[in-house]
Amino acid sequence: MTKNVLIMAANGQISQIIEQRILTEAQFSDVHLTLFLRNKSRLNQLANNERVTLIEGSLDSVADIQAAVAGQDIVFVGVVDHTADNHQTQYVVDAMKAAGVERLIYTNVLGIYNEVPGEYGRWNQETIGSGLPSALRSDEIMATSGLTYTTLRLPWLNDRGIKYEITHKDEPYLGVSGSRESIADVVLRIIADSSFLANDSVGIADPDTQGEDRPVY
Repeated sequence: MTKNVLIMAANGQISQIIEQRILTEAQFSDVHLTLFLRNKSRLNQLANNERVTLIEGSLDSVADIQAAVAGQDIVFVGVVDHTADNHQTQYVVDAMKAAGVERLIYTNVLGIYNEVPGEYGRWNQETIGSGLPSALRSDEIMATSGLTYTTLRLPWLNDRGIKYEITHKDEPYLGVSGSRESIADVVLRIIADSSFLANDSVGIADPDTQGEDRPVY
């Protein structure tokens, strides 16, 4: 039975890692991808793949989101909602509920719960603090949506390969940096088993970077 997966912001680096693995790994051979992005020519290399549907659209458009969500099983949003009113998150949630689509994965940032300890936590707050209120509201919208959701609180990113530990909403964040490949791996684990990390807001980072006071690139 085909599993329909919608990736929104499909041209992002993490999204492209997910797409490549889904299209080349045997365990995902039953997955059909709908890739949603502003300019589908950016993914022209996938245009003729029978397991891929390319859709142009904007997360600021209710109609675009509604059209993309219809018939999906899982939705992954690969950008953080920093809009002033969090309409992007709300549009996705509303469209999924209207279409009867249950499973949502949405990227976010570390620090929204003051969960990052020490000097690194202070630096992170100073560096991205202006974006934390909107990021927190995005998480809260999903937590009260009635959907089965997972919020991914991303670390500062690098390309060091797959190595990570997961922390949960009520736990201190472990590590300061992590790889794009690691984030993609978590998303793929959810696509493989939709009960994994259900209804949770999780931190993901390389535990070997714990104690650093700045990102490890």
